[in-house]
Amino acid sequence: MTISRRTFLAGAAALAATPALARRQDPLVLGSGSHRYRCEHNWLKAPEGLKFGDTHGLAQDSKGRIYVAHTVHAESPSADAVVVYDEQGKFLKSWGAEFRGGAHGLDIRTENGQEVLHHCDIARKIVVKTDLDGKVLQEIGVPHESGKYAGGQPYVPTNVAFHPGGGFFVADGYGSHWVHEFTAKGELRNSFGGPGKEKGQLLQPHGLWLDDRGNEPLLAVADRSNRRIQYFNLEGEHVKFVSEGMRLPCHFQLRQGVMLVPDLESVVTLLDENNRVIASLGDGHPTNLRGKPESEFIAGKFIHPHDAMFLRNGDILVAEWVPQGRITRLVRL
Repeated sequence: MTISRRTFLAGAAALAATPALARRQDPLVLGSGSHRYRCEHNWLKAPEGLKFGDTHGLAQDSKGRIYVAHTVHAESPSADAVVVYDEQGKFLKSWGAEFRGGAHGLDIRTENGQEVLHHCDIARKIVVKTDLDGKVLQEIGVPHESGKYAGGQPYVPTNVAFHPGGGFFVADGYGSHWVHEFTAKGELRNSFGGPGKEKGQLLQPHGLWLDDRGNEPLLAVADRSNRRIQYFNLEGEHVKFVSEGMRLPCHFQLRQGVMLVPDLESVVTLLDENNRVIASLGDGHPTNLRGKPESEFIAGKFIHPHDAMFLRNGDILVAEWVPQGRITRLVRL
């Protein structure tokens, strides 16, 4: 089609007369219906003097403060692996140099009136409980008493979930595929799972969450390499599988009956109370962008979501497994 000079000039004049706000690109919106979110990549940025490594874990305390666990970039002047922000995303402080290279799972609970963080360190192969300023309160290493590691089998804890009785579960997600239950004092109570694809068996149990939406609380396990969620009762007995919409599920969180599932295969999934998919957010699969410069990232598309959480106001925060780190906020509309 040929455009005359007169038509071109008329179009240019009309564009110039359009208010700048109207010409601006619409905000990037993911989802549909009652699950629509404005996508804000890099909402949380590393502070001066620190460079994110792989952004692995997220938590938020009762005052709204946000905690990010990352492995720390090789070129980072600071070694602090835990970075703390206020609810508006303003940097507050950082600590945890001892977690450099190993910061992975990060979850928070209240014990005896005090909020505490549980860290899974995949480098030192320990679970560490700290206060909110990083003071170490408890360390748990390889559960040799389980008998699962007598032959030198690897143990690499990736995430925890909290037992309603005060204890907690630990996922050996990068080691030998077991889930271990500990008392609040750190004493081993039970072990279940083990490598395989059958009922009760696991391959890379990466994340855990206590699902209390039903008649009885169940432990949801992100059975990642089996591409499913596997449910157990609190005694470690298989209950059911969930495979709809699952690719490589990493972890979970619940809010008002909705389960949030960050999936390493480039999507964040929302499930209803019956574990049916109600939204697939930022689906960037297939992707080959890990290790690429951020200039090649695609707006509105995830690369490798590793953890995600609902913020107190219903927004979603997503941490991605990319070498320079990336924290995206999804603002609920």
